[in-house]
Amino acid sequence: MTTPQLIAQHFRQVQTGGNWTSVNLRDTLADVTWEQATAKVPSFNTIGALVYHIHYYVGLLVRVLEGGPLDGHDRFSYDHPPIASAADWQQLLDRSRADAERFAELVERLPEARLAEHVADPKYGTWHRNLLGVVEHTHYHLGQIVLLKKMLAARSSG
Repeated sequence: MTTPQLIAQHFRQVQTGGNWTSVNLRDTLADVTWEQATAKVPSFNTIGALVYHIHYYVGLLVRVLEGGPLDGHDRFSYDHPPIASAADWQQLLDRSRADAERFAELVERLPEARLAEHVADPKYGTWHRNLLGVVEHTHYHLGQIVLLKKMLAARSSG
């Protein structure tokens, strides 16, 4: 297996399972309602905001991998569309999952040599750094989502 294929596999595993931590986004979010996704725990982001934030960067890199410009800013990475219904929540999940699979497909087809190249501009680092960063970023925020689910469950049970 090539390094890009291994990175794509690792990314898929944090999305759908089979990783070393035994936790993934699909299973963690499977029973989250839109009300839970938007429930505010003081001084924390909502689950919905975190899902959007995780996939904001995935979407940016998908566009670059497809030949587009790197057009995004950290300050917009939590500016998600309103989640005011189950349909809104499902739409966010569906889009996130589709972007994640598209990202994995594009990564696994990357030539090895491209990993050492810079993403758009040297200040953003190499493809290798960014691709691994997306996996690490997803794991980091997945942990936050797991903790938020526990906090919301504790609040519900009194």
